[in-house]
Amino acid sequence: MQVALTFKNLDASEHFKQYVQEKLDRVDKLLDKPAVAEVVLTAENLQQVAEVRLASGGLSVQAKADAEDLHAAIDQMVDRVRRQITKQKEKVRDRRPAAPLAN
Repeated sequence: MQVALTFKNLDASEHFKQYVQEKLDRVDKLLDKPAVAEVVLTAENLQQVAEVRLASGGLSVQAKADAEDLHAAIDQMVDRVRRQITKQKEKVRDRRPAAPLAN
């Protein structure tokens, strides 16, 4: 997965770059086509915010999470993305006509 990471009001950290990449690589396994993700990590007052926009083929997903800890915000964001991808894939699967049974 191709990831573009932006830090706002935070120092760019190699640790967080690797952490986000590892988490999104797990999500990439759910996708059928190559994906591009734009991630923004922000510090706002006492809250840490993680946002992502992910596109893969015809699938487009957005998620935002905030927490006191940046690791927790990233984890929540990834969980929301995973839930949205799973939900959309189930919708597509449910809309497909059932395959005829072979005799």
